[in-house]
Amino acid sequence: MKKQDKVQSFYRGNIVGGFSIWHWLIVLIVFVVAIFLIVKSRPPGPNRFGEMPSSMSFGEAILSFFKNYARFSGRASRSEFWYSMLFVVAVLVTLNIGDPSELLGALFFCAVFLPTIAVSARRLHDTNRSGRLQILSLLGPIGTIAVIVWYCTKASDQSPVFTHAASTHPPSSQSV
Repeated sequence: MKKQDKVQSFYRGNIVGGFSIWHWLIVLIVFVVAIFLIVKSRPPGPNRFGEMPSSMSFGEAILSFFKNYARFSGRASRSEFWYSMLFVVAVLVTLNIGDPSELLGALFFCAVFLPTIAVSARRLHDTNRSGRLQILSLLGPIGTIAVIVWYCTKASDQSPVFTHAASTHPPSSQSV
């Protein structure tokens, strides 16, 4: 290829594998926005999504998973989230092993897709983050790792801060 053809190709936008400079710019912007959302800290202060959820057993978590089928508000504890994910994965693996056509697995996946998104949003709420940040997991390994780390993060529930002096000195009991 002559030098003149390379220059014309560059100006037409055919740089690498059919991607023009504009395609690469859009990809770069998407990843910069994703990195910004990952690095951005959660809001300070008490959790804005409700009261602290209680820890659950495996059975309670599965019951809550189906009871709150499409509830995206509120919070989900780590035990509720991880027990629910363990249940969904175990059932999907079992169905796919037992059914060679994988039809039952596909039907079960369709049935639990919405509650899985809902419990994931509630789990992010428990860390004082928006449930919409789940979308970062679609951006490859960086977003997926960040979302999994947030799922594992301890709940964010800061109580109002009291001064040490006020808590150590009880009110005076002298009456006049």
